[in-house]
Amino acid sequence: MIDTKTKILDTAEKLFAENGFAATSLRDITTEAAVNLGAVNYHFQSKDCLIDAVILRRIEPVNRRRIEMLDAAGPDPTVEQIVEAFLAPIIIIAQPTPEWVPLVGRILSTPDLFLDRVFRKHLAAVSQRFSEAFAKALPDLPAEERLWRMHFMAGAMTHVLLWSRILPAMTGGVCDPSDRKAVVARAVAFLSAGFHAPVAIETACREGN
Repeated sequence: MIDTKTKILDTAEKLFAENGFAATSLRDITTEAAVNLGAVNYHFQSKDCLIDAVILRRIEPVNRRRIEMLDAAGPDPTVEQIVEAFLAPIIIIAQPTPEWVPLVGRILSTPDLFLDRVFRKHLAAVSQRFSEAFAKALPDLPAEERLWRMHFMAGAMTHVLLWSRILPAMTGGVCDPSDRKAVVARAVAFLSAGFHAPVAIETACREGN
């Protein structure tokens, strides 16, 4: 039997994903979950705290696994190992728990929400750790270029998460994302090549001035 706290989290996650954070009231959540407002206040104190708890529940395991993989790669990980440590946890975890992918879509469709509630609170420190790893693995890559390429990597990851469900239909069944390990391997090869690519001419000129 699901405990009350988990029921509230599950329901809040579903409604936030479907209707948005601002449009979903605590009353909506308590009605759907068949619990009283006192239970929400007891476990989460406020709607803001409930939103943070919903996000943290999904992000914390991913961040923990990312750091574990990065640490396991040793003091001098390759670009490929760094990219895999960033991608694999969220892509692999998303397969057994696909119900939270719509929440990712909702968060990413609200940039200010992502910046304030997700990046600054839960991702900034992890992002810095990966940036430092890339800087060590690619000492000749300018900082601006490194950060752009990390942004492109995050975009590719997001695209895989949000579009995997319809990819078979889009490709006539040629691309099957159900084998998540194969998806990770393809993404690592593609994105690592991007990190190793020559610096864009415009950037190179600006860095030289």
